[in-house]
Amino acid sequence: MSQSANRLSLYIHIPFCTVRCGYCAFNTYTDLAHLIPDYIDALCRELAFAGEKAGGKRVHTVYFGGGSPSLLSPRQLDEVACQISKHFCVESDAEISLEANPNDLSEPYLRSLRRVGFNRLSIGMQSANAAILKMFDRQHDMAAVAAAVRFARRAGFDNVNLDVIFGSPGETLANWKETVQAALGLSPEHFSVYGLELKGGTRLRQQVDAGEQPRPDDDVFADMYEFASAALAEAGYDQYEISNWRLPGKECRHNLQYWRNLDYMGFGAGAHGFYEGCRYSTIASPQRYIAALRNGGADRAQSSLTPAVGKASRVTEADDLYETIMMGMRLTEEGVNRGRFRQRFGRDLVDMFPAATRKLMAAGLINVTMERVCPSEAGRLLSNLVIREYVAGIRE
Repeated sequence: MSQSANRLSLYIHIPFCTVRCGYCAFNTYTDLAHLIPDYIDALCRELAFAGEKAGGKRVHTVYFGGGSPSLLSPRQLDEVACQISKHFCVESDAEISLEANPNDLSEPYLRSLRRVGFNRLSIGMQSANAAILKMFDRQHDMAAVAAAVRFARRAGFDNVNLDVIFGSPGETLANWKETVQAALGLSPEHFSVYGLELKGGTRLRQQVDAGEQPRPDDDVFADMYEFASAALAEAGYDQYEISNWRLPGKECRHNLQYWRNLDYMGFGAGAHGFYEGCRYSTIASPQRYIAALRNGGADRAQSSLTPAVGKASRVTEADDLYETIMMGMRLTEEGVNRGRFRQRFGRDLVDMFPAATRKLMAAGLINVTMERVCPSEAGRLLSNLVIREYVAGIRE
């Protein structure tokens, strides 16, 4: 087993926001900030429960996501970080990330985060276009993004990611080019470039379905992706995942844990985890999550990772195959590592799925070497088709 397979990642979910973005389908709440002190206490209890069951695995990444983790004070974040250090074996060079809204960030706040131990910052820029930011219900402008990056540099952050979204209703290729150039002008170490997904239940999806906003155009969507790919490559950023680019050595180690289908524990209301062959999710309601941990849940804790686990299921080999291939095919350079695949499943990927592999190679959608099977440049835009071919083989 490789060293990375013996290492653990932790995800900490902070479900509080001041405003819910129009595209957001995550487990977030805009009217429960008064629960934050009790929530921090519950998080610390949950970490203590899980730490007893984590065994000797070393933690090499911790990711605070949301929601808006940047709504928490440095003291509250430090309280959670201290609990992690108390109950888990955290490596000295672990990647510790925080998602943040630009308008939450000041230089003193960021200096405090560095003292807590955070060394990676992910800033939700989303767009440089004021009209698009308004449509998204974002509370910042481009000046706030630039200030946040400037403050981060002064505070000592040398690993900054910018999240940007393309393909929003009414967005033109010219709008998107302006966003990409504005983001490049801030010189982050990493970009996460996501095509907008109009998920059910979101305000933007409702507006598009009602005809209040235009439905995004698939051809323009593809043009935007291709422009970003070319512009980021020209600026020196390597694409290592379908939606992610980085300068050398600045890939997101936490997300690589997901894409390699390795163990991670999720904490907080509505978090998900994958640990020792079991996928689970925690209680979504912050109030119920707090109550479950306040009550101790000793009986439940015997049969689950923590009292906050709401659903859990063992992963079948078919599911594990699907998830390993699906996630691996997002990695544009690494793909599915054939050695790790053989170690995990006892057979080689190409030998297990010869027909799908031959068909996708003939179509120019994958590249196959002795070490890996990965999507080609053409296959990156058609990753769902690549995955479907292998899924059909799993089901046969």
